[in-house]
Amino acid sequence: MLTEGMFVGDRYEIIGKIGAGGMSDVYKAMDHTLSRNVAIKVLKAEFSEDVNFVTKFRTEAQSAAGLEHPNIVNIYDVGSENEFHYIVMEYVEGITLKTYVEKKGQLTYKEAVSIAIQVGRGIEAAHNKNIIHRDIKPQNIIISKEGKVKVTDFGIARAATTNTINSDVMGSVHYASPEQARNGFVDGKSDIYSLGIVMYEMVTGRVPFDGDTTVAVAIQHLQEEMVSPSAYAPNLPISLEKIILKCTQKNADRRYENIAALLSDLRKSLISPDEDFVVMVPVSQEKTRIIGEDDVNQIKQKTGNIGVSEDEFVKSALKKEMFDEDDEEEDDELDDEDEINPKMDKAITIMGIAAGVVIIALIIFILVSFFGDFKFGGGSKDTEIQTETQTETETTADTEGTIEVPDLTGYTFDEAKEVLNGLNLGIKEIGTISSEEYEEGLIVEQKPGKDEKVAAHTTIEVTISSGEGEIEIPNVVGMDGETAYNTLLQAGFDPDDEPEYSDTVPEGQVISQSPAAKNSAKKGDRVVYKVSMGAQTIVVSVPSVLNYTQEIAVQTLSQNGLAVGTITTKYSNDVTVGCVISQGVSAGTQVTEGTKVDLVVSLGKELVTVPDVVKTEGTKAVSNLQNLGFTVSKSEAYSSDVPEGYVISQSEPAGLKVEAGASITVTISKGAEPAPQPSETPKPSESPQPSETPQPSESTQPSESQAAASN
Repeated sequence: MLTEGMFVGDRYEIIGKIGAGGMSDVYKAMDHTLSRNVAIKVLKAEFSEDVNFVTKFRTEAQSAAGLEHPNIVNIYDVGSENEFHYIVMEYVEGITLKTYVEKKGQLTYKEAVSIAIQVGRGIEAAHNKNIIHRDIKPQNIIISKEGKVKVTDFGIARAATTNTINSDVMGSVHYASPEQARNGFVDGKSDIYSLGIVMYEMVTGRVPFDGDTTVAVAIQHLQEEMVSPSAYAPNLPISLEKIILKCTQKNADRRYENIAALLSDLRKSLISPDEDFVVMVPVSQEKTRIIGEDDVNQIKQKTGNIGVSEDEFVKSALKKEMFDEDDEEEDDELDDEDEINPKMDKAITIMGIAAGVVIIALIIFILVSFFGDFKFGGGSKDTEIQTETQTETETTADTEGTIEVPDLTGYTFDEAKEVLNGLNLGIKEIGTISSEEYEEGLIVEQKPGKDEKVAAHTTIEVTISSGEGEIEIPNVVGMDGETAYNTLLQAGFDPDDEPEYSDTVPEGQVISQSPAAKNSAKKGDRVVYKVSMGAQTIVVSVPSVLNYTQEIAVQTLSQNGLAVGTITTKYSNDVTVGCVISQGVSAGTQVTEGTKVDLVVSLGKELVTVPDVVKTEGTKAVSNLQNLGFTVSKSEAYSSDVPEGYVISQSEPAGLKVEAGASITVTISKGAEPAPQPSETPKPSESPQPSETPQPSESTQPSESQAAASN
């Protein structure tokens, strides 16, 4: 196992592990030679120890390394070090199509077609180099952050299928073609079948066949008809449904002839989704013999004691499938022992035809050789013309020793040289010129011209065609897709449309083209134009960011495909300063990707300035403080300076900043303190009278007014 900081091949520094599969572990690394990130796929130990497998693996990986296409994850390097074997690949930052489908459930038909077209282009590039993927599935399709779709693991599946490995290593049987399930002949149509299953899953959110074991799923691919995708996606256009059904025919002959034909229908589906234009191949006169339960049980019993893996059992069981001629009259009369294996019958027929062709070719050769020289070759002139020219060689020289120059236009240089040398004339190429009449490499002009008479050993100068000349590319930006296609086609170019989402260009109109308009190119050159699919509407669920710090809340929204709207602040006694108090869109709400979510962030507890309420009327002072959020308590006291009912003092000084809700006590005046009242004169019986002191007379007692005055 590789760890962070290790170097592979003295060049690639491991950054970290980013994934694992049945065959390998995948790491992100830095290529210090080219200063770029790469992905390194390292074979697991159980495969690294198998010399035969490693040899096939390296051969296939090196073959796949020759693939360069925008929709293919490119292979940069293949190597081994310290008994582990690795492949260095293009690093694509994104997610697999499997994860994308699981996240969205079902894709819109436009999105599904767009992805299928890009996957198809990658497969087409591989098929053009005779590389069959053999393991097309959503796990091997990556969608980058820029929306580019790339296919990975080209060539690796081929190495795996030629080695005996378990089914969990091989990937999911859910996408395998019937011929792969029976271990039969695999070609480009097998990739088309797998892509059809991938399209089915994109539009329905499920695979057509499922089961508890790989055997059960494989048998379904061979015997059972899939549920129509429109049963799960009622709004699916008929064109896309028929494309999927044609791709997933059990008989490979009923599928698309090649990936180019499939891409053509996919592009048309974008333009005319509801048009029923897909041509289904008629059912052949072959039928599938069903594998019965007794057959399966019998095979299990026979293989049960020899330790065959489940994947090998699938291959053994499904080899029992045979194809019989659908002749109802003979079916009732022939026993199984007397039936001829259709595959053997077909082989005999082919060999018979081949033998017949060889015999006819020999007869033609003998006849032509008998009547005159017959020349095999790939010249642009007919053999008959060459022979006729050669037989006339003797007549071209007249009695005066001059030679009549033959017409050389349309000949290759070597063909013309052979003819002229036979006439004792020489040849020289003096340049090239574009020509719409003659293909590249053929003679366009000659000097002297045909039928002119020249002396022997004269050198004939010829000009060679460089192919068709360049013409100006028309401007198709702003046109609808179909008009753009026809415009480029009529101008002599090979139109190639690419669907692309656009927030500014209306759906169906051309966004851009490459090469750009007014540039020059040769007839037949490919011109790519991008057709708007309208604004991309990806629905996402809004997460809860309450009580998150502002930084983490912004990051969380971004990771979920949302944008941050307006951020405002507010005091809060409950939420920590810097954290989110509320969000503009409630958590769990389904919204379009890119929707803005407003945030309110806490400033912490609010500080309030204490006002001056001294000498303010008490009721009014209490009301003002309460309106500011203070908790007010009252007390009373006498005051000779503050009128009754007005505030004498407050517990917190004016101008002090305190938290909202703080308690303040105000003291309210009861007015001036009243004078003390004189005490009452004690009654005679109550006051002790000294015996020696004479009792004062009533007239000597002070009056009430006198007592008050003394007080």
